[in-house]
Formats: sequence, structure tokens, C-alpha cells
Amino acid sequence: MKIFGPLYERALTWARHRHAPAYLTGLSFVEAIIFPIMPEVMLAPMCVGAPRRAFWFATLSLIGSMAGALVGYALGHYAFEALKPVFAAMGMLAGIESGIATVQAKMAESPWAVFTFLVLGGFMPIPMKVFTWASGIVGVPMLQYVLSMLIGRGKRVFLLALAIRIGGERAEATLRRYIEPIGWIATAIIAAAVVWLIWRSQQG
Repeated sequence: MKIFGPLYERALTWARHRHAPAYLTGLSFVEAIIFPIMPEVMLAPMCVGAPRRAFWFATLSLIGSMAGALVGYALGHYAFEALKPVFAAMGMLAGIESGIATVQAKMAESPWAVFTFLVLGGFMPIPMKVFTWASGIVGVPMLQYVLSMLIGRGKRVFLLALAIRIGGERAEATLRRYIEPIGWIATAIIAAAVVWLIWRSQQG
């Protein structure tokens, strides 16, 4: 069953629209919170169509992603608080709070170690929302969080813009060809990350 291919084609339609820059910014914003399609799938064809504006498009995508990162952080933080009664009823609250306390203690020892982890995470093919929600749940310091998101997402969109400037339509064609497996792999990674977070929170 193909899911990500049709979504990619929809992103391509947006990319050809006269309001494409606004759509790209909006897509980047929503993707950082919940949407399953990376903004790169819209950024790539836009860069192919107007290579001289590639880095401007990358900047717009980064702005949207950073705004979404802040919202995702807040939702992760406050959604957990709202769900505490549910976790308590399931007998999981003590374990979850213990796991979060452990992470927070390590952050207090070396906040920049968390920064390094998140920056490296930005280099992985893992959806940004995994890091935004998780950071909000455990309370990553805002300075390290914002800087890590800026570097992690920035390198992805600007490297893509650079690749399109150099590789042209060939780079975009490669992304189109592999979008379906990329989408399913990303979904599997999200599911694995959620399972791991639940398991880790129940330890201790």
C-alpha cells in the first residue's frame, strides 16, 4: 500500500503553486510537530525550479521548523502533565517520573552533553518531531534545545539546497524514487522510539 508517494505528489503540487514559499514554511512548521512528510520533499522541487533561490527556500523551511520545534517542545511538556492521571491509573506514573528524573539529573551535570546528542540526532534520518516531543517531556534546557534544533535542521535543509544546486534534477529524481521506503523507515523509527521511551521510563 502506497501512502508516502501520494503525499509526496501532493507536496510537489504545492511546490508549483504561486504561494509555494508560504506552503513550505507551513509544512516545515507542522512536520516538526506531527506531520509524517519531511519538508525536504517540497523544498527539493522548489530548488530545482528556482536554483538561484534555493538557499532562500531553505531559510524559510528552517524558520518554519524552528517555530514548530518550540510548539512541539511545549506540547511534549504539557501533554505529559495532562496525561499524568492516566499514567497513574495504569500504575506507570512512578516509573515514568523516575526515568525523567534520571535524564534531568544527567542534564544538570552536563547540559551541553544533551546539546551534542540532539545535534547528532539532527544528522540522523529521524523525523524532527521525535526530538521535539521527547525534549519537551524530559525538559531539555531551552538554550541547548534551540541551538541544537537550529544546527540539526539547518544542516539538512541547506545541504539539500546545496545538493540541488550541484546535482539539479538528478538529486530530486532520487528523492522521488525512494520516498516510499524512506517514509516507511521513518514511521518504523518513530514507533521504535516511542516503544523505547516507554520501556526506558518503566525502568527504575
